[in-house]
Amino acid sequence: MNTSKILKNFHGRLEDLGYKGQVISAKRIPDLRNNMQTLRDQSLIPSPLYEDYKRYFEFEVKVDFPEVNSLFTIAKPVPQHRVIFNWRGKELRLIIPPTYFNNKEITNEVKAILAEVLSPEGFNFTYARLPQKTLAVRGGLAEYGRNNISYIQGMGSFFRLTTFYTDFPVEEDNWRELKMMELCNKCSACINNCPTGAISTDRFLLHVERCLTHHNEQPGEIPFPEWIDPSWHNCLVGCLQCQNVCPANKKVKDWTEAGPVFTEEETKLLTNKQELDSLPTKLMRKLKKFEFAHYLKVFPRNIGGILKK
Repeated sequence: MNTSKILKNFHGRLEDLGYKGQVISAKRIPDLRNNMQTLRDQSLIPSPLYEDYKRYFEFEVKVDFPEVNSLFTIAKPVPQHRVIFNWRGKELRLIIPPTYFNNKEITNEVKAILAEVLSPEGFNFTYARLPQKTLAVRGGLAEYGRNNISYIQGMGSFFRLTTFYTDFPVEEDNWRELKMMELCNKCSACINNCPTGAISTDRFLLHVERCLTHHNEQPGEIPFPEWIDPSWHNCLVGCLQCQNVCPANKKVKDWTEAGPVFTEEETKLLTNKQELDSLPTKLMRKLKKFEFAHYLKVFPRNIGGILKK
């Protein structure tokens, strides 16, 4: 078995596609868990948020093959999307940041790449739920910005990370401590442009309780805090205020592709609490096409907040 040749084929395939990737030893998984626990113990992330993370991430590996030896992570460049809502005779144009659309499609694409590279050599793999940004930064694939967003050379923050557990053997990797981009040391663009004051100089970690993205991703029945000014909303979900002014995004910040267009009737439906199965077939298909049905329950609150601007 020539592991060097397999790795060369892996990185060569990614280069052909314009993607990037890393291969890290599975022995690093406890480090990822310990990093989260340390932040909780230092009261740097609220306990409720820590519990949410703990329920989502899978640090206790359960796979259907004998052992997990490595973590294959792939970064695919992805654009932001423009979504149009027709409302009272006008078009309401909103941006969806990178990573919100077509996640299942990207996961399947990464799976196909690994099937091409690993399966012929007899190796197994399965999807991993791990802290992707931390994994990419500590593995050397990415670096953190002061805004706690991860950045990759040539991609900025416009990429989607996908990781798989594998039984491919890895003896050495590029594991390192968390690293912030050097340009952040002399830049305060994100601090100055964050409307909520979530990014500060008193610590590296974001004040997540003030982050607009944190609030507009909450379940739809949770209202926005009264201190959030409607004029701060700039995306249907998420926020791009810090990423738009980041020098590392200079070459990618205008990369925008067309998302769904909703008629006025559809917009009215989306601003009211609806179950997916109760929606007209055409609207349901539109949401499923862009893998956006997951956010259906936040639409009434988020769109309502934007219409107050």
